[in-house]
Amino acid sequence: MAAVISLSNAKVYQQGQLVLKNVFLTLAEGEFAYLVGKTGSGKSSLLKVLYAEVAMTEGEGKVADFNLRTLSRKQIPFLRRKIGIVFQDFQLLMDRTVIQNMYFVLGATGWKDKEKIHNRSLSVLQLVGVEQKANNFPHTLSGGEQQRVSIARALLNKPQLILADEPTGNLDIETSEEIMELLLALAKEENTAILMASHDKSIIQKFQRRIITIADGELKESE
Repeated sequence: MAAVISLSNAKVYQQGQLVLKNVFLTLAEGEFAYLVGKTGSGKSSLLKVLYAEVAMTEGEGKVADFNLRTLSRKQIPFLRRKIGIVFQDFQLLMDRTVIQNMYFVLGATGWKDKEKIHNRSLSVLQLVGVEQKANNFPHTLSGGEQQRVSIARALLNKPQLILADEPTGNLDIETSEEIMELLLALAKEENTAILMASHDKSIIQKFQRRIITIADGELKESE
């Protein structure tokens, strides 16, 4: 399996402070892994490096065949088309319907053909089971439905990698388990690599997968 993430001896600085050091991380296509650690340990900083919000200035790093060390500002949008991001707080556009949220992302990432935009939007909504909510506004949806829409949005450009930042953090346990089953199915069926930051011990215990722990500024593999 090809590596979608490959970091070697990377260091991460934010606001001049060393946040992460000696970072070695590989994630293959179709692989699911948890990223865990205390609040402030550097989970979000690592995710920001992977989607080029924070520059990686030391070490070697590749994401979806883009070299993080030599990445130019012009290349960043092209990298991000290979990455889907799922947030804890959904970050949907509340003044647009569900399907208009999809249209907006596709338009912003270079899609021009209205029929293709519509068909792709419906396709991802069907994939996550909320196609019947296409014409609803996000505020009329439950938290679980909004997170499914958020996942659909992340899938629009057929990403090689999904970065999920506490995607079950605002959901009850039953809904969290539904979202986990959806993410694991996507990893398997779409061959998408997924790195999920989480504090949710019950979810991690129930859906056992590879665990990467951040502690003392370094990444460690957990059993």
